[in-house]
Amino acid sequence: MSEVSTTIPLQTTGSSFQPKPIASIDQTGLGILWLQDLTLKTLYYSGVMTGFSIAETLCLPFSGVTDQILLELKKEKFVEVRSSQQMGVGEGAFVYAITEAGMIRAKEAIERCQYVGPAPVTLKNYVQACMKQTRGHFAVTNRVMRQILSHLVLPEKTFQKVGPAVNSGLPIFLYGPSGNGKTSIARSIGKLVTEQEIFIPHAIFVEGQVILVYDSVNHQPVEDNEHKTNNGPSLAAMRRDTRWVKVKRPFVVVGGELTLDGLDLVFDDTNKYYEAPFQIKANGGILLIDDFGRQMVHPRDLLNRWIVPLENHIDYLTLHTGKKIEVPFDVMVMFSTNLPPSELVDEAFLRRLRHKIEIGNPTFDEFREIFKRSAIALGVGYSDDGLAYLLKEWYLKQKRNLRGSHPSELCSQILDIAHYLGIQPAMTVDLLERAAQSYFVNLS
Repeated sequence: MSEVSTTIPLQTTGSSFQPKPIASIDQTGLGILWLQDLTLKTLYYSGVMTGFSIAETLCLPFSGVTDQILLELKKEKFVEVRSSQQMGVGEGAFVYAITEAGMIRAKEAIERCQYVGPAPVTLKNYVQACMKQTRGHFAVTNRVMRQILSHLVLPEKTFQKVGPAVNSGLPIFLYGPSGNGKTSIARSIGKLVTEQEIFIPHAIFVEGQVILVYDSVNHQPVEDNEHKTNNGPSLAAMRRDTRWVKVKRPFVVVGGELTLDGLDLVFDDTNKYYEAPFQIKANGGILLIDDFGRQMVHPRDLLNRWIVPLENHIDYLTLHTGKKIEVPFDVMVMFSTNLPPSELVDEAFLRRLRHKIEIGNPTFDEFREIFKRSAIALGVGYSDDGLAYLLKEWYLKQKRNLRGSHPSELCSQILDIAHYLGIQPAMTVDLLERAAQSYFVNLS
């Protein structure tokens, strides 16, 4: 299969958002004592650091913020200047170290919360940022959809359902036998969405608690193209609040590991801070629930958890204290399943999912086109006669269903066998027979 490499423009109704640079402790929205504790924990774990290094670790400007935190800590003799030998200009180049009194206070802070890293943003600021960066309704055209799905062979009636579903911004329910492209369709839509960029916080501060949002698995950072200066913070730090990370609009995929607990705040009893649930990490983008129905939790319970967020675009999360917090739910949810819908949900819930798209088995003509594309892409010599033999012996005679994934997987088998035999990979009867015998399993 060939991939689309052309960047495709996508417009949404969301407005731009740029985190404004902060110039004082008050503008962080965080208390001075909490910031002092975060600084002490940073020094406790890292040892001696320059002022600029501390500021960079906290994702706070040195001038007006970090320098004021260090000034107060020096006054109370929690930190000291270990060396004033300047490697650069200003106090930011001074080397700071934690004192014994500082270690005692740091340990007390660590007992309450072991979080060390970029200073979090307030929940209020996070909500405002989500509203300004809403994904809105995607403005995708027939031409664009044909481009992003050009590597797939789909019936026209199926294709004509996908575009309007994407444009709606509403949940999409993809169902049908495995191996026919449901996940590939979802990932292609995800590529379209990730052409855009948004800002997300490293972490959120709410009710005295820290919630981690950014992670390298689900978020793809975008370079600012701004480099550090020789003797101080990066240019980006002076132009915006670097507690926010510029990332591509998220496309988060979860499968059988998804549980009801995973859709709420996950509190780490050891480290004493929270991990944001999947839907928070997917805010502003897409959440794909793959293999829906294979989770440990009952599908109806899982879907019932989504009713309020899907209808009101607001989710409610619970802190370990029992207090509930309200957060935006700006996510396009896509369900992909190999199981019959009747086994998963009732008719009432299916009515809430406006876009239900069946991805069925390919026709013989579609199967031939997929095989031809796969053979060319993998460097296997294509043959209509070879395909006719394969269809007769391994599909018609054995009453086996065609699957869209079979061609590329059989071609890969041919490659493995041909390389072992030291011959050219091609759709000969011998290589097809060997490949089919190795690939197919008779389950009857």
